[in-house]
Amino acid sequence: MALLTNLEVRGFKSIHELSLNFCPLNVLIGANGSGKSNLLGVFQLLADLVAENLQVWIAKQGGADRILHYGTRHTPELALNLRFGRNSYSCVLQPAAGDSLIFADETVAYQGPGHSRPFFEFLGSGTRETRLGEVSRSQRRVTIADHVLNSIQSWRRYHFHDTGSSARVKQMADLNDNERLRADAGNLAPFLLRLQTTNPDSYRNIIDAIRLVAPFFDDFDLRPDAVNPRKIQLTWHEKGSDLYMDAHSLSDGTLRFMCLATLLLQPTLPTTILIDEPELGLHPYAITVLVELFRAAAERSQLLVATQSVSIVNQLVPDDVIVVDREDASSVFRRLQENEIGAWVDNYALGELWEKNVFGGRPA
Repeated sequence: MALLTNLEVRGFKSIHELSLNFCPLNVLIGANGSGKSNLLGVFQLLADLVAENLQVWIAKQGGADRILHYGTRHTPELALNLRFGRNSYSCVLQPAAGDSLIFADETVAYQGPGHSRPFFEFLGSGTRETRLGEVSRSQRRVTIADHVLNSIQSWRRYHFHDTGSSARVKQMADLNDNERLRADAGNLAPFLLRLQTTNPDSYRNIIDAIRLVAPFFDDFDLRPDAVNPRKIQLTWHEKGSDLYMDAHSLSDGTLRFMCLATLLLQPTLPTTILIDEPELGLHPYAITVLVELFRAAAERSQLLVATQSVSIVNQLVPDDVIVVDREDASSVFRRLQENEIGAWVDNYALGELWEKNVFGGRPA
């Protein structure tokens, strides 16, 4: 599946207008409230859109007036355009009764090699849900809609913030819930057991990465529960000890790093991975290892990471960084250019320059 190469957004929350090219590794930096989370929200909107769950998503957001840039009186429509290699998808959503949004336009396109203009296929208007799935199901051949659906459906957003006593990652999980790592790593134990059984090399890479950050860690003890063999809980061994250890015995940072290492070192990665503030609770050395995992994963997938961590940014190059600022009450996104930094880069890392407000991404 082709990676996302360009995203255009008009009229979504704090985003008045955006056109952004994507690289394998894309790290969003900016002040609180600058709009980083709203860009990630666009991806969630698209995920619910292709799942034909758009109206539920709109309702959960509080209605069209909360979604459109400064409300329906100020912004008449929300427009999206995405390019995946030679395929593209665009739609225009306009306010409708019940504070909802409906499709005013929905189009897919394909630009073949040697053609100066793409071939457009209009999917319709006036509908409450996308027609991508309907068009895909009605055809016996592979269509543009199929390529668009496959690309968007392969995106995954992850958040490992919840490590409290009731967090799903610390509870019993279904043994067979192991097809893919869930967004909150609630099935970490069965997923690791599957990797241990079917992809021992990947499993060993995960163990090695965890040991770099937690030298006391020996290995996971992944066995079905003795009372209920259909369930499994995350348990592990400490070096030099035979004490029983489970996820409750881990620090929040160590548990989050285990989730991140499993996500980034699994044998088959989602086409696009979205992670919000992965640095939460991590030691600076763990962040160093994490960025190395980002780079390795970006050779096989596409990453979009939102962060507030100077330690992460210190290890990046300008092309990795997307600076988000709030200008004239709107979010402005731009990829960092080396000419913005000039001779500064000879003496300072990017994170240090960010702290010094050399290139923005800080409170005005």
